[in-house]
Amino acid sequence: MIQDDPRQEEAVEAHQAPEAGRRAEFNRYFAVRAHMGNLAFSPDGHQIAYLVNTSGQFNIWRQAITGGWAAQVTTFERETVRGLIWSPSGDVIATADSDGSEQYQIFSIPATGGTVRSFTDRPDAQFELSPDGLSPDGRFLAFAGNDRTPTDADVLVRDLTTGQTQRVLVNERYNIAVNWSPDGRYLTAVDLRSNTDLHVWLYDAESDTTREALPHDDEFFFAPGPWLPDSSGFYAVCDRGREFKGVAIYSLAHDALRWVLTPDWDIEHVDLSADGRRIVWVQNESGRGQLYLRDDDGVALRVVGLPLGVIEQIRLTSNGHTLALRINSATAPAEVYVVTFGAIGTNETPRVRRLTYGMLGGLAPEALVEPELVSFTTFDGRDIPAWLYRPRGVSAHHQAPAILSIHGGPEAQERVEYSAFYQYLLARGIGVLAPNIRGSTGYGVAYQKLIHRDWGGAELRDIEAAAQYLGALPWVSEQRIGVYGGSFGGFATLSAVTRLPDYWTAAVDIVGPSNLITFVRSVPPTWRRMMSVWVGDPETDAEFLRERSPITHVENVRAPLLVLQGANDPRVVKAESDQMVERLRHMGRDVEYVVFDDEGHGFAKRANQLRGYWLAAEFFEKHLHAHHHAHHHNGA
Repeated sequence: MIQDDPRQEEAVEAHQAPEAGRRAEFNRYFAVRAHMGNLAFSPDGHQIAYLVNTSGQFNIWRQAITGGWAAQVTTFERETVRGLIWSPSGDVIATADSDGSEQYQIFSIPATGGTVRSFTDRPDAQFELSPDGLSPDGRFLAFAGNDRTPTDADVLVRDLTTGQTQRVLVNERYNIAVNWSPDGRYLTAVDLRSNTDLHVWLYDAESDTTREALPHDDEFFFAPGPWLPDSSGFYAVCDRGREFKGVAIYSLAHDALRWVLTPDWDIEHVDLSADGRRIVWVQNESGRGQLYLRDDDGVALRVVGLPLGVIEQIRLTSNGHTLALRINSATAPAEVYVVTFGAIGTNETPRVRRLTYGMLGGLAPEALVEPELVSFTTFDGRDIPAWLYRPRGVSAHHQAPAILSIHGGPEAQERVEYSAFYQYLLARGIGVLAPNIRGSTGYGVAYQKLIHRDWGGAELRDIEAAAQYLGALPWVSEQRIGVYGGSFGGFATLSAVTRLPDYWTAAVDIVGPSNLITFVRSVPPTWRRMMSVWVGDPETDAEFLRERSPITHVENVRAPLLVLQGANDPRVVKAESDQMVERLRHMGRDVEYVVFDDEGHGFAKRANQLRGYWLAAEFFEKHLHAHHHAHHHNGA
């Protein structure tokens, strides 16, 4: 028998110990319950239902608004619940899809738990529920579906007493059902032509007819909000003739808008008490959400005492006394809060109660890093806003590596919210710069539209300006900069490594398109008609799209690349990552590729989320810290 060399075993253990320690630390940052979707009050207003992944998957949970233990309603493992309605009958109606397919089906379940009853069963179709899709008497459920033809989403209404379903809006468009008038006569729907061009339709149940509200040829954002109590019109979030989204009242009789709230920030959410006397809304102020309340025609009050971050959802009880919200901030993940306002017109001081506690890893908020709002100038003189996260203990004498993180969308915004990935990297001594390059929302519609038909154009020069800004920070080691992003941010990452190869030491691309021609041809069918104005037409713009595709410039890649992809991704199909990886492997470049078989666009299952971000963190740590000694220089 040959004895093992004990020294070899010790060497192996010494290597494993630090990884085990890193893994334990990583797990603390990611030991977070994640929330998504909307919030719904029980019919009596005493409970709140929400979607949270406590069980490892997004399921429906409910909790008393006074706090206490939460009860789990659905117990899905494969299916991800995406949205819900708590009906007057005591059932919860919701949508779910399997393994990230985004082919959402509608079902109901008693709020106390029990048997799941399917309303739709078309695994080849996508049904979308609105949080306000139930008629005031609870009898009719409005939703949208592309079951007639894959490229169009029609509005359907199901009679919950008879089970009959009627198709009420068929206009060869991508429609989303929104809400019913209080008298139950009208239903609003949005026909989404692009992120900046929305049209509103009204279905009249009395005459069984539909008409467009405020028909228009000019492009603007127009989303119905709460109805006026007398059903004469509704509040709408709109940016017609404005840079920012304000709130107007649309009048049915006049087919016209009248402005009510016009701040120089986007209004993101608006809700109203049933009597119309109390209005609450949220403004996106530099990426932070601020809650406002106004009673009657009084003065608008800022609600203070809430965490500083993103107000992701709000829901007001019909009497207007209680507001549920979900708030996400840099040092605390998304949590559900209840604000009690008191009677309308009394100006009572609102009381804030926190319902959920999702930070399970025992990290103190003061152990986490709050970002600093910075900006840098890009090639055409614009100032690009960005959030800068600086690790503790860094200085010009003790420089750190850093990553440039580019958000998805692209028409979305990097905001102050909890990122376990950022916070873990910061704890490991890696800084993060997260910019809002052109195409981002929150800075006016003109800035947002700069990305239209210019993917891989001017925004890549913003990314270059970001890399230069980051490299010039005294505490950043400019030879150790990584680039990272998912979805559009993945495309931007691939653009950066192929077309700006000199800046990066490592890169991580999560579900990013690599070839704009194949990408625009393979997006979900309801998106297809938008692609030519958003990205380009694969026939007539083929040369332009080829020039702007990372795959075209693949031979320039120098940085080691990690690619993470969901096998069932309907938005950026697996072939986008496959072709990039294949070309890099063929050229013998340093590329690692991990496919998640039971995921779609991003990670819905907790185990996959943990694995994906651990791979990304280890990849950056390996490549950014390894270069430390090789490139050490005493700057002038």
